[in-house]
Amino acid sequence: LYTGDRSYASRYYPNLLKVLDTWYPSVTDSAGLLSKGLNNTGGYGDYAFLDRTGRITYYNANYVQALNDAARMARWLGHEADAQRWEARAGAVKDAVNAHLWDADAGAYLDSATGPVRHAQDGNSIAITAGIADAERAASALAHLDATTRRPYGNAFMDNDTIFGDASQRVYAFTSYPEIVARFESGRAESAVDQIRRTYGWMDSHDPGITNWEGIGPGGSLYEGAYTSMAHGWSTGVLPALTHQLLGARPTSPGYATWEVRPQPAGVSWAQGQLPTPHGPLQVSWETAHTAFDVTVHVPGGTHGALTFPMDAREVTVRAGRRVLWDGRRHSDRTVQVSDHQVTVSGLGAGTHTFTALRRK
Repeated sequence: LYTGDRSYASRYYPNLLKVLDTWYPSVTDSAGLLSKGLNNTGGYGDYAFLDRTGRITYYNANYVQALNDAARMARWLGHEADAQRWEARAGAVKDAVNAHLWDADAGAYLDSATGPVRHAQDGNSIAITAGIADAERAASALAHLDATTRRPYGNAFMDNDTIFGDASQRVYAFTSYPEIVARFESGRAESAVDQIRRTYGWMDSHDPGITNWEGIGPGGSLYEGAYTSMAHGWSTGVLPALTHQLLGARPTSPGYATWEVRPQPAGVSWAQGQLPTPHGPLQVSWETAHTAFDVTVHVPGGTHGALTFPMDAREVTVRAGRRVLWDGRRHSDRTVQVSDHQVTVSGLGAGTHTFTALRRK
């Protein structure tokens, strides 16, 4: 997606086939869900050596994501039959997750269908980012996490302590990343920024003050005492979240051949960033105030993309210099569209483009 390296994708495509069409079916149960314990998989404890068994939402949500990502890659490489097969399986796994792992009483996805009832940050968040949860379930799951996992130093990765003592007091920045993205992607940008401020603000205001911790324990302590890594790559998910969601810039096809800029300010007054692409940097900067939103996009040659404004189209006038692109009722040409009350300007090619959205009185 970031490099457009077709030869790399082609070289490893047989491995992808083997993983998705041989390995995963060997650990799939009669409901179509991955089940930890099948085919001698009971011993390994995933990213935090957690004692989870059976149908686990986290694994199955990642499986849906993997199938859909692989389908897009397959289609890019010309393997249409593979793409269709994986998309169909992703749909089936999605339905099975909603049928077997949704806890209607809690309004959230179960961590596992086996053992004590608990609800995890990883499974609920990735169920949203992978498109398993519809809008109603996404809102409910995030509300459950708000009610049960919110801490002054972030959001805990479990809503109770049935998996081990103090689990409901531990914050993993690693699994906080998909929750932050889930909040942005489900229209809750303010809560995403609040979670960033609590999690990374805690790290920033405590020793050593310049690095991202592996984890935060009860009361904001080092979660593994002296064994805690205080500079951990797994905790840097805030960077793509700030880049792709808050700044709003991300690729929409391999190698940034196409891209989008969809800012979500969430109370932040300005942002600027530069994304490395095979064609040169894609540069974005924006500044927002009560009455105006100003944005500049510098586009590298060989790419084109679209900009979506974060303001209600019914309340703003959009200009490019002196030219009015949208006056609240009419757009200037076919490159300007309005959908879900948001103005999008498409077909932005090489060069620098500056726009202003003015709130009408």
